This record gives sequence, C-alpha cells and structure tokens, in this order.
Amino acid sequence: MKRVFAGCAQSELWNGICINIGPETHLNGPQATMIIYRTTLAGLIAIGGALGATRASAQLDLPHTATTAGKEVADWGTAVNDSGTATSDAPLMLTADLSSRLLTVRRGDSTLKTYQVAVGQPRYPTPPGSYTIKKIIWNPSWHPPPDSKWARGKSAKGPGEPGNPMKVVKIFFREPDYYIHGTDAVSSLGEAASHGCLRMDPDEVADLAKLIMEHGGQPRGENWFWRILHFRRETKVVYLDNPVSLTVKD
Repeated sequence: MKRVFAGCAQSELWNGICINIGPETHLNGPQATMIIYRTTLAGLIAIGGALGATRASAQLDLPHTATTAGKEVADWGTAVNDSGTATSDAPLMLTADLSSRLLTVRRGDSTLKTYQVAVGQPRYPTPPGSYTIKKIIWNPSWHPPPDSKWARGKSAKGPGEPGNPMKVVKIFFREPDYYIHGTDAVSSLGEAASHGCLRMDPDEVADLAKLIMEHGGQPRGENWFWRILHFRRETKVVYLDNPVSLTVKD
C-alpha cells in the first residue's frame, strides 16, 4: 500500500515526481500508478501549451520583412539601404544607361529594380540628359511620326489594335517624341534598335509604370490595373502629382 500526502514536503516521490492529490489518501499500487500517469500527462500538456503560446507570440511579434533586389524591405515596403538606413522619404529615381542598355530604379542608396531595354539606333539616338516623368498613357494609340522616312507607308493604330508597336503603356520623359514603352520586339532588348525611345518587355514596363504611379502620387488598386490590362482598347492618361526623375547617360 502506498501512502500519498497532500503536501510535497510530506509526500513520497514516485520516480522523482512530487505528487499532490489532496488530503492523505491510501492507494494500492495500480491506483497510485494511474494517478501518477494522469498527473504527469496533465503537466506535460500544460507545459506544451505554454511553449506553443510562447512560440505563437514570438511569431506574431516578428516584423514583416521581404527582400527586393537583394535589399531588405521592412514595415510593408520601406526600403533599407546598404547602411541599414530606411529610405522611405527618398524620392524614386530612374537611370537609363545607354552603353549597358539597362534601366535602374533607385530610392536613396537602394536599388529596387533593374530592367533590360533597347535604346536608339545610331541614326535615331536616345538623347542623354536629365528629365522628369509627369505623364503616363496606358493602352496608347500610335501615329506615324511625320516626316520620318522609316514611318512612310505606315498607318495609325488604335489602342490594342494589331500592328500597334506601342504595347501596354507609354511613360513620357521628353514630350512628345521620347518615352519608355512596351514592345513586342522583345528580341531587340539589350540592343540599339529603337527610333530613339526606350523599349521594354510589356510585362516589365507595366510593372515600372505601376511603381512610378505609386511614388508619383497616383497609386491605383489592383482592380484598376486589371481593367487596364484586360480592356486594351480603353486608353487611360495619368498625370503625376510628384514627377519622377529620369537620367539618361551614355
């Protein structure tokens, strides 16, 4: 017969475990074993629940982070530069390198995006300089440039019409003749192949235009962009509240 006491100071230890089941109770071997099993199991469940709650709390308290182009982005998209300083107040800046045929998007010291582009042919060079982007046209129409030999015999095309070389969006940097636009001639990217504009992959130029609108004071919801991309015959013009700078360098 095992004797189990209410106070641990007076109780017996069962395999090193202090049992407290109330007032002094007389139990035989099997009864004591069952109570010990139940008490131990309840203790383990309680410990496991406490650990689970601690773990869940730790997960909920973690900051929301992601990685964009090798840079840490914290607090829902605030860019962090190489020194760890937040650049949420830094303006968006674009740089087009005519020699490498790359368009880079930066905020402060952080590089957010890099895109391959086609630049102007030697006969129709993309003009170097510092510009500001103020206007974006989604689903643009196309009109052959007057007095341009390369455009002779070509007819105007409406938005989304087959044969329209302006794909998805035009991002003006020097109106009316120079802009960034989508192209179906994606094989020309990385080459000096355009008539002075900067060509981009259609999906990538849409991504760039959305980023420029967001930082230019004209953000839109996903439903707006869905309509733009699914109703290609519908043109939308957007004027930025905060113009975005573009530097074109040799």
